[in-house]
Amino acid sequence: MHGEATFVESLGARSVLDAGCGTGRVAIELARRGLEVVGVDADPGMLSAARDKAPDLEWVQADLSDFDLFEADGRGAHRRFDAAVMAGNVMIFVVPGTEGAVLDHLVRHVSPGGLVVAGFQLIAGRLALDHYDELAGTAGLTLTERFATWDREAWSPGGDYAVSVHRLEG
Repeated sequence: MHGEATFVESLGARSVLDAGCGTGRVAIELARRGLEVVGVDADPGMLSAARDKAPDLEWVQADLSDFDLFEADGRGAHRRFDAAVMAGNVMIFVVPGTEGAVLDHLVRHVSPGGLVVAGFQLIAGRLALDHYDELAGTAGLTLTERFATWDREAWSPGGDYAVSVHRLEG
């Protein structure tokens, strides 16, 4: 049930941006494990459910292709996290054509050396894995690991699901 949270926790991240957090399932579990978490989602109904379950966590309503979280010091610096995670097929549910903007905005919020982790189904006519990797590269990310499941089953071409870990160089 908490495969995504276990996976992200195993990467050593202490702060996580849960991008496309939905009702907060992953963010709440990560927080329960002691990680600092902020959830972002465009759907107000889903965020309402997340707030009801975990009112002490920070939930932000925003479009992933056009959002900015800033430090509280007023200097205009983006908040930075050790990792940004997109569980639950987020990348195939964003508006087609905005995938690159989503990755660009996530990169603004990941510390140098930090990670962007995405798991999504590979469905004909949706975001292709090679295109995702190209967009990630353009955003300054380098693929470090890829698995077939959140339980780290080995990836092989032709699979129907991929969990990709990209690192922001810096």
